[in-house]
Amino acid sequence: MSEQLTLSAETRERAGKGASRALRREGRVPAVVYGNNETALSIHLEEKALVKALSSGHFMNTVVMIEADGATARTLPKDVQFHPVTDRPVHVDFLRISEHSKVHVEVPIRFVDEESSKGLKRGGVLNAVRHELELICDAAEIPEEIAISLAGLDIGDSLHISQVTLPQGAESAITDRDFTIATIVAPSVYKATEGGEGEAAPEAGDVPLVGEEEGEAEGGEA
Repeated sequence: MSEQLTLSAETRERAGKGASRALRREGRVPAVVYGNNETALSIHLEEKALVKALSSGHFMNTVVMIEADGATARTLPKDVQFHPVTDRPVHVDFLRISEHSKVHVEVPIRFVDEESSKGLKRGGVLNAVRHELELICDAAEIPEEIAISLAGLDIGDSLHISQVTLPQGAESAITDRDFTIATIVAPSVYKATEGGEGEAAPEAGDVPLVGEEEGEAEGGEA
């Protein structure tokens, strides 16, 4: 389960671009807390504390307790805006949630049991179509990651969401299709797509998916 995080904040009395720029010069990051049928709350956070939280790698699927003016709000980060040049955080949106709200989160995938994959042993290449899973789960039980086994997969095999055992209480947010998560492709197939003369090498998601049903184009999903 993803750990809970607490961030101290102060309310903002002034809004607008000028006020936000002034806050950033002081090492603060403007933010807003909204949702749960309550009035939106404009706040600002210490930039150093926010950057530290962002560096965890799973900030967006972590319950964040926002402490401001003697009150605490249970939230889930929904959006972080970054400066296009410096990459510093410039604004954050937090969604209020109750302790056991059903939330929509994107949870990182970690592939395991590579040594038990027939295809990888034979020199095949793992083509990860997805690096995160969109899940609906209890806000108090958000998984930090989803471990997916590659055991038994051979060259040409595809791994679909129906083959994944999700944590208890969690379900896929995508229910209209049995989407592909990864495939094991032959080295020759993978190399054939690499940097043809005068062409750029494709992204991993563009690699032909061996074993996919005709007409299925999972690699282009959002």
